Amino acid sequence: CLATLIIMLVGDTYTLINYVSFINYLCYGVTIIGLIVLRWKKPKIFRPIKVNLLIPITYLAFWAFLLIFSLYSEPIVCGVGLIIILTGVPVFFLGVYWRNKPKCVNRLIESMTCWGQKLCFVVYPQC
Repeated sequence: CLATLIIMLVGDTYTLINYVSFINYLCYGVTIIGLIVLRWKKPKIFRPIKVNLLIPITYLAFWAFLLIFSLYSEPIVCGVGLIIILTGVPVFFLGVYWRNKPKCVNRLIESMTCWGQKLCFVVYPQC
């Protein structure tokens, strides 16, 4: 979010749209790959909607073409998009992967979560 705010202040809207579109298409493709992997590794799992595997495989073929074309035509924009995605890696390790955090880090994360929920008017349902 901070990187996006900086890009909005420094760059133009066209460049920001290119960054976001590359990130979106990359995430869509990874999601479809995950769908295929789950269909192959866990075929018996319950799925409310099940499609023929030809559809996601066809989608992946077009996705790969568009992604390779984007990387070829605008490598700097794609590189910046990848850097924006990689800024989430430290957040993942700090918030999810690191299990035995000190209490001060847990309090900081909880206060940031509470602040974000108040800012966006969302509340996690309590039991």
